[in-house]
Amino acid sequence: ELGKRALAVPLSTGTRIGCSQDLFNHYYPLLRDLRHEVFKVILLDAKHTIIREATVSEGSLTLSIVHPREVFNLAVRESAAAVIFVHNHPSGDPQPSAEDRELTTRLVAAGNLLGILVLDHLVVGDRAYVSFADSGWLG
Repeated sequence: ELGKRALAVPLSTGTRIGCSQDLFNHYYPLLRDLRHEVFKVILLDAKHTIIREATVSEGSLTLSIVHPREVFNLAVRESAAAVIFVHNHPSGDPQPSAEDRELTTRLVAAGNLLGILVLDHLVVGDRAYVSFADSGWLG
């Protein structure tokens, strides 16, 4: 655990996210050895600096149950202007599943309704990641 924390690039309150690689550098050491999916949300203010991060769901080997209600409840309570989602694939393959794409579409729609911008959804695999924003999949 100490080794994981030492390898992770720190993301603290007030840190500005520069790119998806910054997120990967932070979350890969923390998520790479997990045997179950973990879905996290990073809450950002209007200048896209971190307010805080939270784990929304911990699932099984291939599934993590995430509902927009839980994700955006926290974002509304913390007055977040934007959010970034991060989850891992224990299989090591970072390619988003059909369920990942469907969930992201629902989360973007919910965010639009609430006036909270979804900046990215990062899927972390074995030494690789896929960014929905970099891939142009956020619409």
